[in-house]
Amino acid sequence: MKLTPLQKRAAHKARNTQQLDLNLTALVDVFTILIFFLLSNSTEVEVLPASKAVTLPESTAEQAPKPTLVVLVSGSDIVVEGRRVATVADVMAAADDVIAPLKAELDVLAQRQVVREENAASGRTITIMGDKDIPYQLLRKVMVTCARANFADVSFAVRQKAEAA
Repeated sequence: MKLTPLQKRAAHKARNTQQLDLNLTALVDVFTILIFFLLSNSTEVEVLPASKAVTLPESTAEQAPKPTLVVLVSGSDIVVEGRRVATVADVMAAADDVIAPLKAELDVLAQRQVVREENAASGRTITIMGDKDIPYQLLRKVMVTCARANFADVSFAVRQKAEAA
C-alpha cells in the first residue's frame, strides 16, 4: 500500500513527537552552585603570582603573605594589579618623590568599597614586589607614593631561601 504525500508527512511528524525535550533547569542550577563555589574559594590560590620580569630577594622569613594590593617594580616598569602605570625611566627622571600615575591608580583602588567590615582594615595594606636589582631611590619613591596615598601597611615580597642541607 502506497502512502500519499500527506500521509507520509503525518507519519514523519508522528515519529518526531516521540523525542524527549531536555530540562536544563537542574543543569543550570548545578553550574550556578559550581561558579559560586569557585568564586568564594578563589582566595585560596597563591596570592603573589610569579613574574619573570622580577627576581625577588631571598629571605628566611616563614610568614605567609596576606592577600593585599600588589605593586610590582621591575627594571623597566611599575605595575599595579597587573596594569602598567609608569616606566622606571620616567620615574627616575622626575625630580619629585611622588610618582603621579602610581598615586592616581592607588587613589582609585583605595576608593573601592569593602564588602565585609573585617576586610576594611586590610584595605589599606600593600605589597611591593621589587626586583632585587632596582635602585634604592626608585624603591623609596614607590614607598613615599604609597604613604601619600594613605597605604600605611607596606610589605615586601621575598622569595623563601632554600635551606642548605
